[in-house]
Amino acid sequence: MNYYHLAELVHRRAEKYQKREALLYRVNETGKWKEVSWREFSDKAMQTAQAMAEFGIKEQDNIGIYSQNMVNCLFTDFGAYANRVVTVPMYATSSPAQIEYIINDAEIKTLFVGEQLQYNNAFKVQKDSKFLERLIIFDKTVKLNPEDKTSVYFEDFLCLGENAHAESTVKVRMNEATPEDIATIIYTSGTTGESKGVVLHHYSFMEVFRIHDLRLPQVTDKDTTMCFLPLTHVFEKAWSYYCIHKGVTLAINQDPRKIQETLKEVRPTLMCNVPRFWEKVYVGVQDKINSSSGFMQKIFRDAIKTGHDYNLEYKNKGIPAPAGLAFKFKLYNATVYKILKKVLGIEKGKLFPTAGAPLADNVNIFLQSVNIPIVVGYGLTETTATVCFYPDKNFVIGSIGTAMPDVHVRIDPTNNEILVKGKTITSGYYKKPEENAKAFTEDGYFRTGDAGHMEGDTIFFQERIKDLYKTSNGKYIAPQVVEGLIGSDKYIQQIAVIGDKRKFVSALIVPDFDQLKKYAQSKLIGYSDIKDLINNPDIHRMIESRVEEHQKDLASYEKIKKFVLLPESFTMESRELTDTLKLRRPVILQNYAAQIEEMYIE
Repeated sequence: MNYYHLAELVHRRAEKYQKREALLYRVNETGKWKEVSWREFSDKAMQTAQAMAEFGIKEQDNIGIYSQNMVNCLFTDFGAYANRVVTVPMYATSSPAQIEYIINDAEIKTLFVGEQLQYNNAFKVQKDSKFLERLIIFDKTVKLNPEDKTSVYFEDFLCLGENAHAESTVKVRMNEATPEDIATIIYTSGTTGESKGVVLHHYSFMEVFRIHDLRLPQVTDKDTTMCFLPLTHVFEKAWSYYCIHKGVTLAINQDPRKIQETLKEVRPTLMCNVPRFWEKVYVGVQDKINSSSGFMQKIFRDAIKTGHDYNLEYKNKGIPAPAGLAFKFKLYNATVYKILKKVLGIEKGKLFPTAGAPLADNVNIFLQSVNIPIVVGYGLTETTATVCFYPDKNFVIGSIGTAMPDVHVRIDPTNNEILVKGKTITSGYYKKPEENAKAFTEDGYFRTGDAGHMEGDTIFFQERIKDLYKTSNGKYIAPQVVEGLIGSDKYIQQIAVIGDKRKFVSALIVPDFDQLKKYAQSKLIGYSDIKDLINNPDIHRMIESRVEEHQKDLASYEKIKKFVLLPESFTMESRELTDTLKLRRPVILQNYAAQIEEMYIE
């Protein structure tokens, strides 16, 4: 199979598929889904490329894309690649200060923006920026600031390239494109420090296509994938590009809050996602089971046990299941599992990769047991996403799978750091020579910053090395492991584990307030507001018992001894969460210093 440069990928697919459906997107005004054929995708990408050339955007210039997922994001990406232009994506939720940092660091002159919020933030930055010169606006309903004399709407921008000169310029640039060209610079979320621009070349994406073809023969051009994670996120970007390579239809979910609705409308066969999505599915199903009649609870639990035994004890191990078990599994697969998946809109699903954070074992086992095709993996922005994921057979619950073909993984014996080498690995951080010197070993392995270990060819993730806590008793704690165990509880929305240089482990817990109110109502617990509710001794005892139940298999020194219930969530606005919803631990420690210190008063 041919592995095309991103400059020509969409156009080669258009030659093959012509009028077949390439993209689906929801029209806000009508709520209906609109199709874009492969030919239209190619034409729009070329129109965008020609407009860029006419607009004065030069080869290897950096352009910014500050938008939620929109079909225009893909037109802009592939228009840029045809021009040998570098894309710099930014999260739609980023603040003016965050985009200003990226604009200054990457010296971005032209920024494509999505809706009103992104436009307002970007224009605020542009007014004082020494780099940013103009904005191109995707959403035609955006109202311009009266002072704005330079911005242009995307549809008007496209008209600029409708001439022979722009067409020939793009053709020349496409012919000169090389795999060594920089494709994109993706800025890390900065959980532990200053955000860094990860440089990814076209050859890395071409290698992604090749090695995923070897591992995923089941993905075909008959599939539809739901593009749900932000296209700024390397997981979604690399996966979406891979799907384009395979001729898969991309359904673009523009509003993350509507994912449950759009899943039922599209019913995709593929979707990459992060564990938090599946944790919510798990909590919802458990809640449904627990509120069912005794008879139905018995049916549900037998269905889960049957699926567990069939999928994990036999199918995963390549062993034929006993006839009775196989019959029961087939029966439940046509009834209980099918109904559950249909309610979620995933009954056609055949592959759901999940990564970005550890998936709690109990959630993973449940999903495998009800025949949801979860595939756990691991990767980073610096590795163009996938380093490893579950093999078809003999995957190990609790692991992150086996390495991709020609991606070399080893463990540093000095600190258990996962080291990675291969064509998918970044060439370095943008304009950060000192960081680059620290990021690679002498023989060229990238230091992931993650601790892990290997058993044969199976890789296990332990924790971000910078996040590892060492208690005052000298014991190491992996907070993400504890957070994963307890965060799957239906009464707990968020949790931050505390313990570095402390005598014992504690936690800040944000309850699921809706579930907590339901519990209070069922137990006739009165309260005046949320603060009153979380300070109720009965509520505290209930949460304490659930925390203890989830950590019963942990060593005593790993267990949470004390916790504080918080009346409000960790948010991106308060900088307690990154744009990928990871905890910014230093910020949380600072913001809740008083509550933390109170837990350690003797």
